[in-house]
Amino acid sequence: MTAYTIRLYGDPVLRQRAPEVRDIDGRLKALSDDMVQTMYEAPGVGLAAPQVGVQKRVFVYDLHDDLGPRTIVNPVISEARGEWTYDEGCLSIPGLAWEIVRPKEIHLTGRDLDGNEISIEADEYEARVYQHEVDHLDGILLVERLDEDQRKEAMRILRARALHLPGDDPDGLRRLVGTDGTGSPEAPDHPGL
Repeated sequence: MTAYTIRLYGDPVLRQRAPEVRDIDGRLKALSDDMVQTMYEAPGVGLAAPQVGVQKRVFVYDLHDDLGPRTIVNPVISEARGEWTYDEGCLSIPGLAWEIVRPKEIHLTGRDLDGNEISIEADEYEARVYQHEVDHLDGILLVERLDEDQRKEAMRILRARALHLPGDDPDGLRRLVGTDGTGSPEAPDHPGL
């Protein structure tokens, strides 16, 4: 059973900057363990605390590189270089992904669950995971990283989801106009009216 419910696009907690963690203690370790379980069940590669409704600067991740799940507390990206385009999705916007350009290489610092300082030079996929999760901690969502055309498409799809419109009618026009998608009027589902 999932420890937490992942907050979805539209939840205000996803737009808030998470405050720094002051105490690395048993409660933070328990939070981390529950977040890892939630991330695996989603399934995902990374999960930031705000995505489960907890306002703390902490994220968990697993790059499936035989090192297992890890936690970074109070992460800071201090350097970024280059560009790398890659399809990126988000557990808070399930089922959607877009090509997004981000820095190819970064330097990330923070602390582990023992309170030890960590310093990581990362590139490509690993760097992208860190950047994505730090964005969540800063209240920045994936859709804010899209170009104008991608953002319009994303907002149309997200609006359709919020209004519970069918996937083949993301802007609701077909339903509004009353066609079956071929230009022919749909047969009314209330004969005689």
